[in-house]
Amino acid sequence: MKITDRKTEIINISAKLFKEKGYSAVTMRDIAQAMDIKAASLYNHIKSKQEILVLIIIEIAEEFTNTMNDVVNSNESSIKKIERIIQLHIDITLRDSNALACLNNDWMHLTDSDLEYFIKMRNDYEDNFRIIVKKGIQEGEIQKHNQDVIIFSILSTLRTMYIWYKKTNQLSEKTLRNNMTKVLLKGIV
Repeated sequence: MKITDRKTEIINISAKLFKEKGYSAVTMRDIAQAMDIKAASLYNHIKSKQEILVLIIIEIAEEFTNTMNDVVNSNESSIKKIERIIQLHIDITLRDSNALACLNNDWMHLTDSDLEYFIKMRNDYEDNFRIIVKKGIQEGEIQKHNQDVIIFSILSTLRTMYIWYKKTNQLSEKTLRNNMTKVLLKGIV
């Protein structure tokens, strides 16, 4: 499906509203008002609020999935793979924190096959991360800590970085990239 500039504008404004108010609280009228157009005009570009949600969440989930597939299938070390995953999360956080908020907070509003597709992507992503960590432990690149704790610690930090980063306006992108990777991989001691 070709996405027009106007449709992109609708998606971006909707993502911002969904982040601020939550998907359930936002109406098509709210989106139209934020765009300074009539609600009926939205339907020239988009079928429904659900379609907007699908476009936001599935696109970003596919980006995570496709990059993870490339990473897990590469011949790089486990540490290099984890570094690339950290950088992917940072890239998306910096580029589109509103869409990332929708992915994290509103995915449960997807329906039917879109919900199934999203859950499969999320599960596959976590399974691939688990494979990387397990191999890193087996090969001695990663300390022999509980693999589930490692995965939870890294992914929960990365998935919620958009909330924290917005509050740290003085932190440069370079500092974020360098320090996040070092802290997540080497700890603080």
